[in-house]
Amino acid sequence: MNDVTTTVGPVAQRARPVYVLRGVTKTFPRRNVQALESVDLTLTEGSFSSVIGASGCGKSTLLKIMAGLVPPTAGSVVLEGAPVVGPRKDIGMMFQQATLFPWRTVVENIVLPIEIRDGRAAARAAHGHARELLEMAGLNGFEQVYPGELSGGMAQRAAICRMLICEPSVLLLDEPFSALDELTRDFMNMELQRICTSRNATAFLVTHSIQEAVILSDRVYVMSPRPGRFVEQVDVDLPRPRTLDMMTTPRFGALVDRIRARLDKGAFL
Repeated sequence: MNDVTTTVGPVAQRARPVYVLRGVTKTFPRRNVQALESVDLTLTEGSFSSVIGASGCGKSTLLKIMAGLVPPTAGSVVLEGAPVVGPRKDIGMMFQQATLFPWRTVVENIVLPIEIRDGRAAARAAHGHARELLEMAGLNGFEQVYPGELSGGMAQRAAICRMLICEPSVLLLDEPFSALDELTRDFMNMELQRICTSRNATAFLVTHSIQEAVILSDRVYVMSPRPGRFVEQVDVDLPRPRTLDMMTTPRFGALVDRIRARLDKGAFL
């Protein structure tokens, strides 16, 4: 498997590797559980990749290791030539829930990572940047609104802005839109594509949705049941920018069927 060549549209393009995992294994001794086994992964600059597999196969554990939140039992995780041994400002992470603090306004929630890292003065100075991100996400005018006044999709867009405030080069996404209704989820997927493209961000998505993985990704990794390891890599040769209309095309259907067939060999979603 050649991890350095990404298939973007119909032409394979060489791109600079930024995230490199080799032999990543994770065991939880107290529970006598091996979550991951010898995972190799290379993410190239500006690429969008996804991992899909059965519940409990280790997808979220892998993401936490990549974010520096959990150490691997064995193997290495290197980002931009430096080992990942803890949280880093060039890594942005987003979870299933927006987790905005209800007592802080939208703009105060967005600058919170800067406040935690550099203090309140730096956070106040970042309000201008936060407003630019809100405008990009279609939330202009909602700076002083509290999270309880936002819809689910709006809250997730605010969470995207919070993830981007520190200008990370890599985005790690743990099923960020799974709690949304189908129409809102489709809209948010297109918004995420637009944001990643405009920033040339490298993104890695954990998802249970085959359709979501295919419409967003240059490459989809299929993970085996625990202990998790990659059993197939599917390069998505749909042209960019992606549109929701592509989900009705024969090629999209063929890619979805290929991934589903591989999952059905050993696990159900």
